[in-house]
Amino acid sequence: MDPSSNDSLIELRHLTFGYGERRILDDISLSIPKGKVTALLGASGGGKTTILRLIGGQIRAKAGQLLFDGHDITPMSQQQIYAVRRRMGMLFQFGALFADLDVFENVAFPLREHTDLPEALIRDIVLMKLNAVGLRGARDLRPSEVSGGMARRVALARAIALDPELVMYDEPFSGLDPISLGTAARLIRHLNDSVGLTSILVSHELEETFAIADHVIILANGKVATQGTPDEVRKSTDPLVYQYVNALPDGPVQFDYPGATVEQDFGPAEATKPGKSGVPS
Repeated sequence: MDPSSNDSLIELRHLTFGYGERRILDDISLSIPKGKVTALLGASGGGKTTILRLIGGQIRAKAGQLLFDGHDITPMSQQQIYAVRRRMGMLFQFGALFADLDVFENVAFPLREHTDLPEALIRDIVLMKLNAVGLRGARDLRPSEVSGGMARRVALARAIALDPELVMYDEPFSGLDPISLGTAARLIRHLNDSVGLTSILVSHELEETFAIADHVIILANGKVATQGTPDEVRKSTDPLVYQYVNALPDGPVQFDYPGATVEQDFGPAEATKPGKSGVPS
């Protein structure tokens, strides 16, 4: 499946980004379909979180375009970026709640920062968002008083406080127990469908991610290795995709980092034979 631009909320067109001489994304093109849950997968360091940061305007592409609803974010001013961000929600890894604010005030924070709504309306919105994630009763608790899974749900309520069109999830399942993980996955799917969101999910939890995703993109070596429905990706015969999806230790992605040979580092093999000291003379 390759969503057309008319059906896409996000488009990367021949986009390149890197740090110094190291390229993270290399002339990459992909689309995020509207109203769907799209999973960004791939090995660590493959550029998944970088794409989220590019979409949010925290970093800018070196070349190419990044379109949000048809408008290129890359050349926008900071003020224009702020306006676009109001249409986005972000769930950071581990929640990133404000430790000195209770649950209610954490969710109220974006409403107080970005709107002039009266206090009574802010209260109603916060309680509705907390109710959507099953935590209306936890409104007065501090982040230190809730579990890791509950903290993610509070962060999700905060992410949807401004009724965004797009919600981005950066490793939402990391560190969760099986019950909390399943709850978080179902909640992401439910909110996407019931509120009419577009969701981008970065994760290494393949089973849960494949179960809720409509569209899967696997990144490798700065490019799109494959994309499609979960079933299409599972059936891919590409060696790198096959290795990743099946969690195989052997394949294109090697355990050893490229470097000098053993002989070059340690000297001739005779130096470490039984009976030798193991220290080259």
